[in-house]
Amino acid sequence: MSDEIDAWLAAAGPREGELRRVDALVQAAAPEIDRQLVPAGAGRMLGYGLMPYRPRSAKETTRVPLIALAAQKRYLSLYVCAVVDGQYLPEARAAELGQVSCGKSCIRFTTLDRVDTVALDRLVREAVASTRAGENAYFAG
Repeated sequence: MSDEIDAWLAAAGPREGELRRVDALVQAAAPEIDRQLVPAGAGRMLGYGLMPYRPRSAKETTRVPLIALAAQKRYLSLYVCAVVDGQYLPEARAAELGQVSCGKSCIRFTTLDRVDTVALDRLVREAVASTRAGENAYFAG
């Protein structure tokens, strides 16, 4: 683990253990994608699999993570930027994930113990596989 990522995890204080558990789950489900800290508002989050991305309103292409992990004030957020068959994967799989709150690309939870980790592992694997196959519309031009 890079010293920078280790320091970011440690800086989460009481949430460090939960962040490490989620990080381990993502790495186990997607061991081949890169992992690095990326800007997020005034802070940073842990990003996995940087992808070229340009929103319709932007003039330039940037790079955003396929998956990202952040510690919010009251919960952890796992962002999964995958649109398959016209549906955002986190939103489409929300009912399978346990006691979580989901937005289009965001899964929010207070502890991994409240998450169905088998379903979350499957979702991460699906996001990576659909992206690799060119079926992730989130990153389509």
